[in-house]
Amino acid sequence: MTLSNNPLLDVDELPRFEAIEPRHVKPAIETLLAENRARLERLLEQDDFSWENLIEPIEEMENRLNKAWSPIQHLNAVRSSDELRDAYNATLPLLSEYATEIGQNRRLFEAYRKLRDTPGFDDWPQARRKTVEDALLGFHLGGVDLDDADKQRYQEIQKELSELQTRFSNNVLDATQDWDLQLTDDRRLEGLPDSARAMLRQYAEQKGLDGYRITLDAPCIQALLTYAADRDLRFEVYRAHVTRASEVGITDTRFDNAPVMERIVALKQEKARLLGYESHAHLSLVTKMADSPEQVVEFLQHLSEKSRPAAEREMEELKDFAGERGLEDSLQPWDVPYYSELLKQQRYAISDEDLKPYFSDRTVVAGLFRIVEKLYGIRIEEQTDSVERWHPDVRFFVIHNDSGEVIAKFYLDLYAREQKRGGAWMAEYLPRMHTRETRQLPIAYLTCNLTPPIGDQPALFTHDEVITLFHEFGHGLHHMLTRIEVPEVSGINGVEWDAVELPSQFMENFCWEKEALDLMARHYQNGESLPQALFEKMIAARNYHSALAMLRQIEFGLFDMRLYQDPSITRAEAIQDLLQQVREQVAVVPQADFNRFQNSFSHIFAGGYSAGYYSYKWAEVLSADAFAAFEEEGIFNPQTGQRFLECILQQGGSRPANDSFVCFRGREPSIDALLRHNGIAA
Repeated sequence: MTLSNNPLLDVDELPRFEAIEPRHVKPAIETLLAENRARLERLLEQDDFSWENLIEPIEEMENRLNKAWSPIQHLNAVRSSDELRDAYNATLPLLSEYATEIGQNRRLFEAYRKLRDTPGFDDWPQARRKTVEDALLGFHLGGVDLDDADKQRYQEIQKELSELQTRFSNNVLDATQDWDLQLTDDRRLEGLPDSARAMLRQYAEQKGLDGYRITLDAPCIQALLTYAADRDLRFEVYRAHVTRASEVGITDTRFDNAPVMERIVALKQEKARLLGYESHAHLSLVTKMADSPEQVVEFLQHLSEKSRPAAEREMEELKDFAGERGLEDSLQPWDVPYYSELLKQQRYAISDEDLKPYFSDRTVVAGLFRIVEKLYGIRIEEQTDSVERWHPDVRFFVIHNDSGEVIAKFYLDLYAREQKRGGAWMAEYLPRMHTRETRQLPIAYLTCNLTPPIGDQPALFTHDEVITLFHEFGHGLHHMLTRIEVPEVSGINGVEWDAVELPSQFMENFCWEKEALDLMARHYQNGESLPQALFEKMIAARNYHSALAMLRQIEFGLFDMRLYQDPSITRAEAIQDLLQQVREQVAVVPQADFNRFQNSFSHIFAGGYSAGYYSYKWAEVLSADAFAAFEEEGIFNPQTGQRFLECILQQGGSRPANDSFVCFRGREPSIDALLRHNGIAA
């Protein structure tokens, strides 16, 4: 291999997924880092600095680096292999060292400061001003003010954190895929619908096995815990799921994340101290809407107080119902989904299985596109030729504006499969960017782990899976519909973390509106739309156990914030004790002593949500209040849609998120709509 034919360096617009091999990774990144360092040195030798001779060249070189690294990150998440993982892990320290080096470059910091102090800076376009201001804050948070010894320690911390966070994520994936259960007949599958049995048969066939194969993939776990009448089977699956990557897990203990988790927490607290902050939580909130950890805790506790009475009623009803249905033992966590589903069916005469035939993959995706086309005056078109993909199931689309101009592109990877990280996410391949050298459209990866097609039948989604798809597409629209052409504040970039969920959670609301459902809910066999009677049952059941769901998210948010707010909590036992304290304060659902949820809580240990998980609820206040405007003015009101597009989606991170919200709503956000949507009195 020569660098000239490395597919990570020889890129036109889209990644060459079919050509990328693990051996290409490290040489490509080493080459780009060396070129970036040399170019930066030349830029800093100039006497005077301007946007054009400093920031635009930096944008160009960082963009080229991202065009190489982004496909590697993505492949490591959706098509993992030992060879790719080794190449990825070998390259991470190089990137961490480079990022820290840039953040601590005093000459570069001074150059940015000179730009900010330039006469006329206040007259610059808003996106450029915010880019410079955000960069200056980033330098301070990156350790530019530290002495040499502390700078060195900061760099060591960042390098180790990048490696540990990857190890945490890998342990979760490996532990998830290390467990399965083969059943040679269906005697233990009583209660499972035909679609779930067919899925388990297909899982077995994919491994050359007879009978049925149960895994820890999300669609499988959901089906088993919701429908399996065999209580022992539910327990076995539940235990495997909640003990993944832990010392009590029934998979290999080499995946135990406890020591990884301890080290991550300790390093984040040490970094905060180096930078002069009381805790990692205080450091984290510097770039968020919330002012302090205390404000976040108060916000979550207020939601808890509003939700807990309803949640306690929901739990008591469920316990009584389970007793009436013959459960002699106390209700356990592996019983809750099963009896919840039975009670829901009894009370509302509706189940996920009633709805799934109306939510086939093709009709849901096509309907989603029609909804956003009506809202924002765009057109989405599939491109089937000449685009390299990482898996045959992946689809590729282009977005046109109302003038027919292509404004964005995206990949769509819907289904759960082996070698693919769990969860759902939107990730950036390219941001929108316009410089003297480059005019670049935004391109996104949209990834889910939804129920795959079974045999010749199309994939049939639960309503919750439809909501997941809409959620991620909301993130995608935020990235792709931006009009901001400065990459640091384009799309989701530069948006406060506790506001970044606004567009995604906003999109979820359309999954409950008949006008929207009529565009996407069609029976996969006869094409009939969702019957009115079934829709009414669905709406009646919408807030079924919504208070319990609210408390579950509050529990996660409080645990996260309190963990990172208290620098003394670093040991695994103390982390477990804290989680138990939070559960005693908030939760009403019983918990098993062996539950090690935290060992697979990738959001706060391997992702970007440490001291930030509260963002889901914080942003839901914004999204519910924003959607209330559509409820008031018509969910497909073109003026309302245009206002949301112009005030929020197109602005990206070019201004504070609260300014964008006030632009759309005409006032500060209110919590009332969130409580109303959850059936809770304000």
